[in-house]
Amino acid sequence: MFLCLGNAKKRLPLFSSFPFSSSSIDRITTKLRPFPDYSPRKPTINDADLVRDLTTALKQRRSEPLRRILAPFAQRFRPDHLLWAFSYLRSDLPLALSLLHWCRSRRHPIPAEALAIASHLSVASRNLEFALQLLREGLQSHSRFVEQVIYTYKHWSSNPCVFDLLFRAFVDAGKLSESRSLFFHLLTYGITISTDSCNALLSRLPVDDIQAAFTEFPESGLRWNVVSYNILIHSLCQVRKLEEAHGFLVKMEEKDGVLPDVITYSTLIDGYCKSGELQEALKLFSEMSSKGLNPNSFTYNSLITLLCHDGNVVEAERLFMQMLSYGIAPDAAVYTSLINGYSKKGNLFAMHRLFTEMKTAGHAPDAVTYTVLISGFAQMGKMLEANEMFVEMLSKGLTPDEVTYSALIAGYCKEGKMEKAFRLHNEMLHGGLLPNVVTYTTLCDGLCKQGQVEAANELLHEMCGKGLVLNVCTFNSLINGLCKAGNMDQAVKIMRDMEAAGLAPDIYTYTTLMDAYCKSHDMDQARLLLKEMLDKGLQPNVVTFNVLMNGFCVLGMLEDGKMLLKWMLEKNIRPNATTYNTLMKHYSIDKNMKATSETYKGMLALGLMPDENTYNILITGHCKSRNMKEACYYYSEMVSKGFNLRKSSYNALIKLLFRKKKLQEATRLFEEMRAMKFVADKEVYSIFIDVNYNEKNVQAVLELCDEVVEKCYVEEK
Repeated sequence: MFLCLGNAKKRLPLFSSFPFSSSSIDRITTKLRPFPDYSPRKPTINDADLVRDLTTALKQRRSEPLRRILAPFAQRFRPDHLLWAFSYLRSDLPLALSLLHWCRSRRHPIPAEALAIASHLSVASRNLEFALQLLREGLQSHSRFVEQVIYTYKHWSSNPCVFDLLFRAFVDAGKLSESRSLFFHLLTYGITISTDSCNALLSRLPVDDIQAAFTEFPESGLRWNVVSYNILIHSLCQVRKLEEAHGFLVKMEEKDGVLPDVITYSTLIDGYCKSGELQEALKLFSEMSSKGLNPNSFTYNSLITLLCHDGNVVEAERLFMQMLSYGIAPDAAVYTSLINGYSKKGNLFAMHRLFTEMKTAGHAPDAVTYTVLISGFAQMGKMLEANEMFVEMLSKGLTPDEVTYSALIAGYCKEGKMEKAFRLHNEMLHGGLLPNVVTYTTLCDGLCKQGQVEAANELLHEMCGKGLVLNVCTFNSLINGLCKAGNMDQAVKIMRDMEAAGLAPDIYTYTTLMDAYCKSHDMDQARLLLKEMLDKGLQPNVVTFNVLMNGFCVLGMLEDGKMLLKWMLEKNIRPNATTYNTLMKHYSIDKNMKATSETYKGMLALGLMPDENTYNILITGHCKSRNMKEACYYYSEMVSKGFNLRKSSYNALIKLLFRKKKLQEATRLFEEMRAMKFVADKEVYSIFIDVNYNEKNVQAVLELCDEVVEKCYVEEK
């Protein structure tokens, strides 16, 4: 495992200092050298008498305190006396080690030979932790300590475990090259380091060195175990070499007969999940189960995190429930992942439910959990809940970081509460936290949206003064704010300043400006920006074209919109449902249902699925054109797909049904509309007031009159 043989210098830089070659290893396998015989120097008569008296006293008075026993010998005792004392105490290991402790407590430097002998004695007494401590001390304080351990081995121990510990001491000290050298040096004596100790080295090596060791190590006679493979697979996953990692999963079982365990699969599943490769992760998850390996909390958390990131929270919670059914207790990380997934979906109820379940299960939410909740509430505009979570977080003694503060600041900026946002900004500074570029960008955006362009510029200067570098996002935020404030000249100037600062405007920059020009009905300037964008080699995205499409359609330039769609298709730029919906909406407004239908068919031919907006456009348009059959067909298809009517669609469909004498269907839709809390228009109310009046249903007439006054007249005022 440790030394790369033959072409070591090419493959493992750490091997370059190793003195052996492959030919020397060949000789090792055929001819082993014996361990040396131990022959310590002999003591003088005085030293021998001192050691004999001292060890006799230790044996006879072992119940007394060590300091009292050894006090008469303290002045004459030298560290060298340990070597001879160990010979007398060899059969009494506790006393031998007690003497060593006493010597070390007097801060005497312990000879390398004595430390080596003490290590052997500790191993013999099964005090492995103390043996490892002594070996570490020996390596640190004596340059030729390894030779002393080998020299004293045959006489004092003959337990090869001492070399495993010596090897680990090298690894713990970060002396990886020396540990490899030791491994192959010990092979010459017929000693092989255990696989478990080799794994300690593997876990410290970079991935290329681990792979090289895996290729060459079998030449030493040692074989890797499942822990070894897990270390290699983990390292490969860390550097995103997932195919290679998967290859070793196959190899370990098929070629080496090593069975993967739950850690092997979970590590690789996590690697695929972090790379966003959900299908590969799910295949491994299924394979793992088919082999009788039960997933653990880490396995589930990896999958749940990716599913939540991809917006598939329903599937994530299905796995969560499966996890519970198998008796696997979710940890705080699993709950936090699910809360984060639901926060992105804006599901307030699910966030509260999971947070409560998490605490009931005995998991204390950490700073990450609270930050996820705060961020979710802030994005939904629920600043009261976000602030409550922030206060609770502080009360638990948890420290908010830049992400926590930035989430709150973004929420207050979104609401236009700049005073509260800046109060948090100042609180960050007093707490020793430095606002990052995201924080400042958010504040600038909030100020610009309120028309406080000068204040935003001052903030940017403060940002630069703190050593933070303005990035494209910062400029884009400022440009977006200026556009929303209607200050187009200043927005364009900022884009030119951005270019002068060496930052290239991106698609978002141009799209933001084009959107502002389209909304101000200046399509010529929008076209010029599109041309400039293309001249610079920037490829517009579908959002850019949707902005232009909306601009053309709002101005009634439907032929231009149609040409734009054709150009997109010719350039292999795939439109989305919004592109088609915009064009269909304005054809429908013009009561050109033939063009609306043709556009819809083109959308289907491209393989795009209609969304809720698509169906509402079609239903409203056909209702206004009195196409009963088509309107009902699209309504039926819409309901089957789980979509809902908008307020305007309800009104249009109810009126058409009434005109076509479909009073029962119209009444059902009217009641459904009221249950959905939509307000019908005055004409619809008039229809049902007249119907109930003709049926002499006075109570219903009075209720509808009250409702129409409250909702149609009072709300208008």
